[in-house]
Amino acid sequence: MTRWNSQSTRTSPHFSSIQSNTMVIKTTTLGGTASDLTVGRVSHGLMMMGTTSDSTDEVCFESIKAGIDELPAGAKMFLNSGEFYSKTWGPENLDLLNRFFTKYPDYADKTFLSVKGAMVGGDPDCSIENLRKSVLNIQSHLGPHKKLDLYQPARIDVRLSIEDIMNNLVVLLKEGHFSHIGLSEVSAETLRRANAVHPVTAAEIEVSLWVYEPETRKVIETARELNISVLAYSPIGKGFLAGKYTSQADLPAGDYRTHYTRLTGDALAHNMSLVSALPELAAQKGVTPAQLAIAWVAALGPHVIPLPGSSKAARTLENCAAGDIELSKEEIATLTVIAKAGGVKGGRMAGGAEERHLMR
Repeated sequence: MTRWNSQSTRTSPHFSSIQSNTMVIKTTTLGGTASDLTVGRVSHGLMMMGTTSDSTDEVCFESIKAGIDELPAGAKMFLNSGEFYSKTWGPENLDLLNRFFTKYPDYADKTFLSVKGAMVGGDPDCSIENLRKSVLNIQSHLGPHKKLDLYQPARIDVRLSIEDIMNNLVVLLKEGHFSHIGLSEVSAETLRRANAVHPVTAAEIEVSLWVYEPETRKVIETARELNISVLAYSPIGKGFLAGKYTSQADLPAGDYRTHYTRLTGDALAHNMSLVSALPELAAQKGVTPAQLAIAWVAALGPHVIPLPGSSKAARTLENCAAGDIELSKEEIATLTVIAKAGGVKGGRMAGGAEERHLMR
């Protein structure tokens, strides 16, 4: 295996690097109607916050602050939450954010908050009535210190055309419930049709060394063409590409990941073998496996924003630092070969929801 040069670099006119007190922070701009906004190169997913016994308010708050404090003046941390992010499918994550912004109101202007919603009984309902109910519920739990910046129906409601869904979202946008429209688990064709109705700021899809199928690549290319940001969630395979877990036995009791067939049994053993070179490649680069996986996702384009999750400050800082890693063409090519090889076994959603909720 060719040894990588730990000092290799790659430059792009779409990226900007701004000197902070401690390091050079890389940023990018959002797409659509938020094209004038600068955000950190790596965003922050909040799904796991408050779901474990050790993720207290104090711990979670420090995790959120850690990433924001590393950004230069004028840049915002992209935070991603959900109306249903909790063990009970309720708004506990939003309530946590309410407590955060109540305690630290100065951080409201330093963040760009997107929230997914409009799910009823595990399925999307994008009727105007349910979308309005969803955004009102989100804002009521967020409280008075932070307004919803970007709203995303969590899934595409196949009972409605994407044009009807977008028109419903535009009504709520004009009513002032949020400032920008986003979509989640959207196909390239649907994204193009949606953007023809109203500019889409961000499309959230899963992207990683495990998830880089042809449709994923089509969405990334379509978003590039249309000036739409791609929020690339699970860039480290729900933690398994970070090297922390190698088998289901490594997961805490009751962990939600035990419900994913991709992350259990023989399927997981096979899937881990597909990325067996990652730890060595990361060591050669002088970074962690998680950082290398995130850096590869970021290298897919300045419009692709990795969306790893964390509930602890140390992990947030590790993730954010991945946005500053420069990969050479050789390094990108090596990792892309791994990603394009495919062969991943098992579903990447829990509870048999694969067919109902992916890439509509």
